[in-house]
Amino acid sequence: MSGVLIFGGSGGIGAAIAQQLAERGTPTFLVARNQERLAEVATQVGASGHTTGDATILADVENAFAQATTILGKVSGVAHCVGSILLKPAHLTTEAEFSSVLTLNLTSAFLVVRTAARTMTEGGSILLFSSAAGRIGLANHEAIAAAKAGVIGLTVSTAATYASRGLRCNCIAPGLVRTPLSEKITSNTSAEAFSRALHPLGRLGTPDDIKGLAALLLSEESSWITGQVFGVDGGLGTLKTKVDV
Repeated sequence: MSGVLIFGGSGGIGAAIAQQLAERGTPTFLVARNQERLAEVATQVGASGHTTGDATILADVENAFAQATTILGKVSGVAHCVGSILLKPAHLTTEAEFSSVLTLNLTSAFLVVRTAARTMTEGGSILLFSSAAGRIGLANHEAIAAAKAGVIGLTVSTAATYASRGLRCNCIAPGLVRTPLSEKITSNTSAEAFSRALHPLGRLGTPDDIKGLAALLLSEESSWITGQVFGVDGGLGTLKTKVDV
């Protein structure tokens, strides 16, 4: 028996992935900081187990892997769905804010990779999340862009290091997705309209736009895919459809 461990399992994207995996018959174990919300999501998706934990703390990450291994039998896949959003130019970003962004988005991803490499000795799949902001230049994204670009570097290096062990690592780089995390942007009419206009397909993403690819990358169906960064971003990361005159 085996299954998938999801950090940030109570968030919009994490919960959607858990639901998609459940529909595929894949057992899941969820980790998040908010116990009440975590228990609610775990019940909704029929998770095999869950535990509260902070992905920025190594001991919590190691404990989550240990508990997941006990419940699932083996962790065959792990998804890191932990992160934050900070939209500020560099000169207005405090040192504490920058440190927090790096810790939440990059350090936590590294700790999950580190523990996965020590735990998933029979191979499997690691799925990380970057952002379109980590691939193209977007104004006022300096801190989050630095962190998310770091996740891309972590992805490809991890894939190279552990390929011989059959441990794969891939990354999804979304555009702006409607989740509780992005609510400060999407609840503001002008900010939402501006963000929507940046995406060539003319709309923001939803967790449902992410979950199918995520489930695929966490399964054996993608056993020949590693070291890849997939833009699920409405075209934001690669297209320009409007010509400025």
